[in-house]
Amino acid sequence: RDLPAPRGRDMRRPHDAFIGLGSNLQQPAHQLHRALDALAQLRLSHLAAVSSFYRSAPVDCPEPQPDYLNAVVMLETALDPEPLLLELQAIEAQHGRRPGHRNAPRVLDLDLLLFDQRELCTPRLRLPHPRIAERAFVLAPLLEIAPGIQLPGGVDPIAALARLGHQRIERLPAAQETPVAKVA
Repeated sequence: RDLPAPRGRDMRRPHDAFIGLGSNLQQPAHQLHRALDALAQLRLSHLAAVSSFYRSAPVDCPEPQPDYLNAVVMLETALDPEPLLLELQAIEAQHGRRPGHRNAPRVLDLDLLLFDQRELCTPRLRLPHPRIAERAFVLAPLLEIAPGIQLPGGVDPIAALARLGHQRIERLPAAQETPVAKVA
């Protein structure tokens, strides 16, 4: 995927933000591609890396639901964490996400996973994401685009992923990432 040039003001000292994407409703591959397009247009930001898409079984869900498609992106941004979170929530809303129950099926989920190496706890945002080390569908794509990454708090992401072998996850071939609308 060709990544566009940065948009907005001075990007000389951008922050590295890692964002998890997920969808299990309304053509999930299409939803992830639409989200990537929206992230590429985000003000004061540059989409620096995009993982493959991964299919995963729902985790900690109270009722049966379809598998998810997931990915992780690295965004270089001049935005601070909370304004970035608001931008992500606006993208979710534009794509049909409605506030609801935790772990419910969703058209689009955008989670701010990491922001530089910051640790932050506010009423709206916790960094790193509190369940980052408990989700294979986050760690596998994160390690794909940032293989040497270290998680704040001394958590080894490779060891954490190894402990999650019971969580079903499958990296999709590039052809299966193509949204239905673009299949020839």
